[in-house]
Amino acid sequence: MTSTPETFDRVTMFGADWCRDCRRSKALFERLGTEFDYVDLEAVQDGAERAKAISGRTNIPVIVFPDGAHLVEPTDAELEDALAAR
Repeated sequence: MTSTPETFDRVTMFGADWCRDCRRSKALFERLGTEFDYVDLEAVQDGAERAKAISGRTNIPVIVFPDGAHLVEPTDAELEDALAAR
């Protein structure tokens, strides 16, 4: 039995409030007016497992785009470039 990869209708960020990179990425989304869903790894029971299944890593934030691409711990420049490309 194979599992179907998780899909997202809009940009989705897996993160935690204590994570400085997560706070920075959230601030960038807000500054750019980007609508996104936020999965708080402290509040969502399977959030960390889902993020690791997507990225293969335990680093956060994991930012997933509707086309299935993802970034892990992106710089602001990397995240802006990825947003502009979509």
